[in-house]
Amino acid sequence: MIDITKSFQGVIANSNINLSIRQGEILGLLGENGAGKTTLMNILYGMYQPDKGKIHVFGKDVRVRSPRDAIRLGIGMVHQHFMLVDRLTVVENIILGRRSPRWPLIRLQQAKLELKKLSAQYHFNIDMDAQVWQLSVGMQQRVEILKTLFRQARLLILDEPTSVLTPQETDELITILKNLSKKGLSIVFISHKLDEVMALCDRVTVLRNGRVIDTVVTQEVDKASLAQMMVGRDVIFRTARSRHTLGEVVLDVDKLSALSNRGVRALNDVSFQIHRGEIFGIAGVDGNGQTELAEVLAGLKKPTGGKIIVRGTDATQLDGWRRQQLGIGYIPEDRQKTGLVLKFAVWENLILKSATSPQFTFRGITFNFQTIKKVSGEMIHLFDIRGPNPDGPVENYSGGNQQKVVLAREFGLNPVLLIAAQPTRGLDVGAIEYVHGQLMGFARQGNSILLISTELEEIISLSHRFAVIYEGELMGVVDCEDPIDLKAIGLMMTGSKGKCNGGRSI
Repeated sequence: MIDITKSFQGVIANSNINLSIRQGEILGLLGENGAGKTTLMNILYGMYQPDKGKIHVFGKDVRVRSPRDAIRLGIGMVHQHFMLVDRLTVVENIILGRRSPRWPLIRLQQAKLELKKLSAQYHFNIDMDAQVWQLSVGMQQRVEILKTLFRQARLLILDEPTSVLTPQETDELITILKNLSKKGLSIVFISHKLDEVMALCDRVTVLRNGRVIDTVVTQEVDKASLAQMMVGRDVIFRTARSRHTLGEVVLDVDKLSALSNRGVRALNDVSFQIHRGEIFGIAGVDGNGQTELAEVLAGLKKPTGGKIIVRGTDATQLDGWRRQQLGIGYIPEDRQKTGLVLKFAVWENLILKSATSPQFTFRGITFNFQTIKKVSGEMIHLFDIRGPNPDGPVENYSGGNQQKVVLAREFGLNPVLLIAAQPTRGLDVGAIEYVHGQLMGFARQGNSILLISTELEEIISLSHRFAVIYEGELMGVVDCEDPIDLKAIGLMMTGSKGKCNGGRSI
């Protein structure tokens, strides 16, 4: 990619970017949210056309006018926000747009057999007959990866591909990608996990504010220097977790059961307690009941059994609004479908849950726009929400900045219990550092947090205790004050019950 420049409504997203990748090379692409990574890759994949610049593929000057052109050229991309049709099955999504050798006949069963074999090879365990809307975010990401592999791309662009894997599976994927690169496949690896970038990538290109800061050989740099290039300052990677003495019970979950959107059991007799000032984590591979647990606790899904007690009040049958009045905040895992109204402005999304409060209205009749704009402006500044226009629709913001809008709104409600489902998904290292600091500070103030994350390092770093969930059951509870056995935790993630340290077994 030579001198690529792209702007939107006068805002420069990419400025004279030069980026190259060799055949068989794994190139890491790093940068803050809004640095221009997604725009650059969307240009390479034909989603956008550059204002100026050229693209050469295997030495030939090409015009990538559409994703169809990209696929024809052997370029595949797994987007941060998935390009799937909700009402189609997994198989139908993967073969969509792929011309059958026996056109107009579609060889659906043969495609399903090939996909099952490929899915098993990569340990994705995807139900090929499930409709996409029935799948968790993590499962949808696996479908996107599988779709690209099925189309035999020569250049594969992967955006956060390991966020749904156990430590063992991550190691396996890294091995697979290295083997694929040895066979000539070129890979652009976009990830916020700097340890993975260091372990996998041959070179790393760092973007900041739409420009290339540097391209470095991975073996010649360390994690701290990459982070410094990304954000322009030193980054603290691990927040010091305060010791915690168990206090009063804020949340008591007793034998909670629930069904998934497909009508199958997703939670099976889940029981745990969260105490005042405690961060309690839920670890596990995505798609094992985390989504249903968060939705049931937030009041978006009805349980089929069990009880939910919030500060002594039975909240089992209360809806989401009434649970908010009890002091429950909720950061959903899917910011676009559940966390935001994409056509609304940033300031409108920031006050969605408090729009009728006395602070933002005159006697509950009309909005106090002066106060609304003042408070939302303070929140935008505090959470470093970057975008073209706070009065424009939030859909124009990058995924990471959209996530910051959700975080700012929920923190602003000051709940006594915050359900945080994948709170740092899609955030850069600087934003992750900030969010982690906010979560720790929130807990130090005596508030409680249920942290649901597929990032095991995040769970261990922030939680006072955490449970491992597998197929809707808790496999064990780990006390983070005791030594951590990562191998044992990995086994629990695959269904082995027990205890990893001084924590109790289930």
